[in-house]
Amino acid sequence: MTTTEASKTTSHSAPILDSITIDCVIFGFNQGSLEVLLVKHADGISKDKWGLPGGWIYTDESTDDAANRLLLALTGIKDIYLEQLRAFSAPDRFPVSRVITIGYYALLKREDWVGLKPGATASEVAWFKVSEVETLIYDHLHILEIGLKRLRRRIKQEPIGFNMLPEKFTLLQLMHLYEEILGYEMDKPNFRRKILRMNLLTALDEKQKDVSHRAAKLYRFNPEVYQKLQQKGFNFEF
Repeated sequence: MTTTEASKTTSHSAPILDSITIDCVIFGFNQGSLEVLLVKHADGISKDKWGLPGGWIYTDESTDDAANRLLLALTGIKDIYLEQLRAFSAPDRFPVSRVITIGYYALLKREDWVGLKPGATASEVAWFKVSEVETLIYDHLHILEIGLKRLRRRIKQEPIGFNMLPEKFTLLQLMHLYEEILGYEMDKPNFRRKILRMNLLTALDEKQKDVSHRAAKLYRFNPEVYQKLQQKGFNFEF
């Protein structure tokens, strides 16, 4: 939960459910590192402390609608990859009163990391390397850990990692993304053979620009091909 008791008033026509909140683990990939978006609270019992972005749910919206609304307000971006984790309901998770939060995780492209807004109850919004996050408010560190476990499992089952890469990318960038999320190094030739054998990438007649090393070939993920393959019984396993 990232809003405070003082922030329960709103211009929205519907009242707020003051016992249920949304908290989002927003992952991004930047310069070879997996990062998470955090906000610093501006007031209340968690003032000047960092936590996951989120907020209260209106009585006239679903939890999915609330999560999308909160993400849009924070990032200004629609149609972000978003998936519900689960409810976090420990009686003492919020020190003031009994509050249950519904956790989500989202994936954001580096090129979309502009125009981030901390919101009415936060003073700052910033990206942190996941490996360097040690403390967060309430049970947010636990929610982050659950989100990371889900991401590690899902990236092996579906090609969701492309939601964190630019539209055009190299095979090495893709491999580094998998290595960073899964936490271990991969064999470059084996990775290349495996990913190309899936036929999910469109090879472009372009190479990297403005790089000090030998420019690598660029690729693009083809979602239309993936949908057609799924209809034929294709099973993405990595």
